[in-house]
Amino acid sequence: MDERLAAIAARCLDDAETGAASFPQIVGRLIEAGFESYAIDYRRSTATYYLPDGDSVVLSTPRHAIAIGGPFDVGALRAAIREAQQQVPGYTYGGFCAKAMAAGCVGYVVSFPGRRAVYSGRTAETHVEQFPQ
Repeated sequence: MDERLAAIAARCLDDAETGAASFPQIVGRLIEAGFESYAIDYRRSTATYYLPDGDSVVLSTPRHAIAIGGPFDVGALRAAIREAQQQVPGYTYGGFCAKAMAAGCVGYVVSFPGRRAVYSGRTAETHVEQFPQ
């Protein structure tokens, strides 16, 4: 992958983790750069950013101290998503990740053209979250 695009992906990941940019701001930057999706894998502690031609860059993410929960608790996951969308006081991306993992989420894929995120559990359960309008 082009070094400039890899740097944009890395900056977006860092901005999410530090709270320097919101999800809509990060998505806008990634779309503007030409990315079509990204995937977060909590088990491997990676973020993969994809271009439409199949090229990708894999970046390391912080390993969270929390273990991934057993059953996929969609209600708890939805609550974490709502906190993120509403930017509740004290919200952090790391906190969101910890709550998603505790809810049994092993990772998620964000599709920009599909305007959705698909969250997965250990036994391939899924929850689809449409982007807010």
